[in-house]
Amino acid sequence: MLKLNNLSPAAGARKQRKRIGRGHGSGHGKTSGRGHKGARSRSGYSLAGGFEGGQMPLHRRLPKRGFTNIFKTEYAIVTLAQLDTFESGAVVDVKALLEAGIIDGQKPVKVLANGQLTKAVTVDVDKVSKGAADKITEAGGTVKE
Repeated sequence: MLKLNNLSPAAGARKQRKRIGRGHGSGHGKTSGRGHKGARSRSGYSLAGGFEGGQMPLHRRLPKRGFTNIFKTEYAIVTLAQLDTFESGAVVDVKALLEAGIIDGQKPVKVLANGQLTKAVTVDVDKVSKGAADKITEAGGTVKE
């Protein structure tokens, strides 16, 4: 009968680790599976990221293209559909958006005109797109930037 005290893994499921440097009779003696000479045979060797054995690495074979602006401002995007979850007459600012779990508070907030707004809300955030501002005022709300 199979019990916890006589369980054993299936045959071949558990493998002994390779014990290197234990004499040439083991098959892993002398150079310990490292071969002769070269960087990989030495202690302290570590492969540089992207190294392809002397072949021109991929990051150098591909052409450079474009430009990344490191001073770009990234905004947390809020849509009109998300603003529609607030009750009518509410003041929607960064604090209210944080409490509602819509933003994480790490970036400045920008409202975009995605979706529809049916309630009159006062929006007080960092930026509001022109289309979003039009829709907010159309619904009876106001925009403060």
